Amino acid sequence: MREFYIKDDGIRLHAKLDMPPGIEEGSAKCPLVIVIHGLTGHMEEHHIVAVAQTFNEMGFAALRVEMYGHGGSDGRFEDHNLFKWLNNAMAVTDYTKSLDWVTDLYVCGHSQGGLTTVLLAGMKPQDFKAAFPLSPAVMLPEGARTGHLIGRDFDPADIPDEFYVNESQKVNGNYLRAAQLIDADGAISRYSGPVLIIHGDRDEAIPVEYAIAAANKYKNAELVIIPGDDHCYNYHLDQVLDALRNYLVKLGR
Repeated sequence: MREFYIKDDGIRLHAKLDMPPGIEEGSAKCPLVIVIHGLTGHMEEHHIVAVAQTFNEMGFAALRVEMYGHGGSDGRFEDHNLFKWLNNAMAVTDYTKSLDWVTDLYVCGHSQGGLTTVLLAGMKPQDFKAAFPLSPAVMLPEGARTGHLIGRDFDPADIPDEFYVNESQKVNGNYLRAAQLIDADGAISRYSGPVLIIHGDRDEAIPVEYAIAAANKYKNAELVIIPGDDHCYNYHLDQVLDALRNYLVKLGR
């Protein structure tokens, strides 16, 4: 494992690169997957680590990266927004493309990281062989525009100075302003590569109906619904990992 920082216009993004068993970085060529955590999350969450390890087992290098204001990366949590995350994600993509041992590039993210995955694949469709949005928060832009987000109401025409995303953590109003202008459907329409969406049918944060709708909008998507599981797969993570393995086999990995 290599722990380091990736720079995005002076912002340091905390990253960890894990190689497949028996392969040292640079000793042989292999595919790489970028793995992105969710809102309030970090790279050491159980489901993030398990997903990265599963990709390793399947012969992928896994690059876990913490986005602006999260984990060990620069920036304050309350100052982060999706525009900053997308700039981060594009910088990380450009970094991975500079690695001469990487054959193909993939992207996987959970929750807000899942939405980032959807948007990044749409912005750089030529760069990614496949995308893996896990419990993607595709409802964030709609919620920001309608004034109902994460169980809280606000006036979308008069954005508040601060907005609590849970009982103790808040963002400033720019988080909502940025989200209002995000076009998830536009990003979906721009990506024609393979997509696997995984979502628990008891997700308490993002109703599974949003994943169903997103899968139907993609040109080439498969949806796996995990019965009885929640947002972070606390009950059936093994089924999530099996779904990933099975899909990678379908892709010839």
